[in-house]
Amino acid sequence: MSGRINGFLNNTRWFGRGWLSATYLFLYIPIVVLIVFSFNSSRQSMEWSGFSLQWYASLMDDAEIIAGFVLSLKVALLTAFASVILGTFAAFVLNRYRRFAGRTLFAGMVSAPLVMPEVIIGLSLLLLMVSMQRLLGFPERGMFTIWIAHSLLGMAYATVVVQSRLREMDKSLEEAAMDLGCKPHQVFFLVTLPNITPALLSAWLLTFTLSLDDVVLASFLSGPGSSTMPIVIFSRARLGLDPRVNAIAALTILAVAIGVLVSSLYLARAERQRRKQVQ
Repeated sequence: MSGRINGFLNNTRWFGRGWLSATYLFLYIPIVVLIVFSFNSSRQSMEWSGFSLQWYASLMDDAEIIAGFVLSLKVALLTAFASVILGTFAAFVLNRYRRFAGRTLFAGMVSAPLVMPEVIIGLSLLLLMVSMQRLLGFPERGMFTIWIAHSLLGMAYATVVVQSRLREMDKSLEEAAMDLGCKPHQVFFLVTLPNITPALLSAWLLTFTLSLDDVVLASFLSGPGSSTMPIVIFSRARLGLDPRVNAIAALTILAVAIGVLVSSLYLARAERQRRKQVQ
């Protein structure tokens, strides 16, 4: 009987590993193919004719892609900082203050962007911005409006990440600090904030990535001369495969991979230090 059970468990284990391997292959083989063909010397993306770096070199002469990348980087950086700041305060309010007037409405408004289709968010913000521009003459569609939309979406994700860390945090640390004479704002900046730093970093990276590759919201809220890099890539892909698109995509993947690796090492180190301090 025990032999049958062990055999069943082994078969289940091998099936799980095989299914997981197939899933990873399905997800990452297209990315590997894209990176390989970014070094293809032929303009026909799926016909390998030799190794070449010409498409990476030609990126330096492509003003549209460079301008789109710079704009995307600016918006992503501003969005990440704004989302983390707003999301941290929202998460702190929802976690530390259980009862106050309008709490349910506030929680629903914070989490609404997570379940709302981006098309609806983009369209509603577009109507709002157009109405404000007609009444006040501000804002012009461009970097500012894209940043507002991305911050709205990023704040919801940052709130979820930070709130989960606040739930796990030992509240006795804050209570001990208050017993020792710290004021509420001192407790937040001296005790709470250092303990949730890994969550803040995770939220920053998540919102930065979401902003950097967003197409839907930017399509609604971008104006003349303010096309982000994903919009430029998407518009070129509709007209035909451009080898330079493969090159910029490969560089983006490399940058994201390095960022994820560095952040993972930092978070792992911070977690080990936190466990030592707790012990």
